[in-house]
Amino acid sequence: MSDVLDLTCDLIARPSVTPDDAGCQPMIAERLRNAGFDIESLRYGDVDNLWATHGSDGPVLVLLGHTDVVPPGPVEAWTSDPFVPTVRDGVLYGRGAADMKSGVAAFVVAAERFVVAHPDHTGTLALLLTSDEEGDAIDGVRRVADTFRARGQRIDWCITGEPSSTERLGDLLRVGRRGSLTGTLTVRGVQGHVAYPHKARNPIHLFAPALSELTARRWDDGFDSFPPTSLQVSDLHAGTGASNVIPGVLRAVFNLRYNPHWDARRLETEVAQVLDRHGLDYDLHWHRSGEPFHTPEGKLRAAAREVLTGFSGAAPEESTGGGTSDARFIAPLGAQCIEIGPVNASIHQVDEHVRVADLEALPDLYQRLIERLLA
Repeated sequence: MSDVLDLTCDLIARPSVTPDDAGCQPMIAERLRNAGFDIESLRYGDVDNLWATHGSDGPVLVLLGHTDVVPPGPVEAWTSDPFVPTVRDGVLYGRGAADMKSGVAAFVVAAERFVVAHPDHTGTLALLLTSDEEGDAIDGVRRVADTFRARGQRIDWCITGEPSSTERLGDLLRVGRRGSLTGTLTVRGVQGHVAYPHKARNPIHLFAPALSELTARRWDDGFDSFPPTSLQVSDLHAGTGASNVIPGVLRAVFNLRYNPHWDARRLETEVAQVLDRHGLDYDLHWHRSGEPFHTPEGKLRAAAREVLTGFSGAAPEESTGGGTSDARFIAPLGAQCIEIGPVNASIHQVDEHVRVADLEALPDLYQRLIERLLA
């Protein structure tokens, strides 16, 4: 068994469902300490965060990942136990195999190999891990970023190991992410009998024109490599369960995925103006997951493009698609951020998996990229 496969299996065997790290970070910390890294554990609430550094001064390159996983769901739905790593026909199965214990293991192995080959490298190589990426992401990298901001911690480049490839390892380079903003809306009406609508105010009818306006709106035409901003309703609920009752309250949840044309505050204002224009009696609460970020052309993107082209045999697609990642908390510190990882085909699914051949190639990919930047 290869070093990276062995470490990935050790990590999968630890049921580190958010925010429980289940001992993953102490095991990694011990390995990196033995390789000459300085180790700092940053625990906030129930969340573990690991900051490991080798070298000094700048530039500072951070390898960013998470040790937590989503719950496996019904264990009986899996072909094998989700926390018993199993290789079948050249594929490793287990919760976190792709998202993202394979990336974390590859980061560790690449970092170990790099400092052996380049003990006096320029700048600082760092590894930042959290146990709160899949959860609320309050006491994870978001909180660490606040600590770094207060310290004046410099970060020049950040590589996130999230599963980003589409068909083959290295065929996609993520160079940014959209912002994410969630609204939870309560619209108040007056409950009544459906036979006497003049004595009631139906919040469904009241909200429908505003909903139509919000969902039909073209917010923008995109930005650079970003798609247009999108508003999607994820939950809409009203009613008492009786067919002859006009409900008194409607509740809706919606999400905006937005490009750098916008920031959260401006979008919040725009939505509120629509609701006000329709005369609604409402409460609206917002959750800001993170602002959009974009890494322009420069040394980081050029190095990543060169390395990925060598691995996949063609220049990678350079994308800002997908959901969010913890890089959204690192980018505001002034860092350029990219994401490179294994194939995203089974994350959060039953029988999550990664190809063993891809896993064994991943440390070399990361090491080559580190060498382009710090050797």
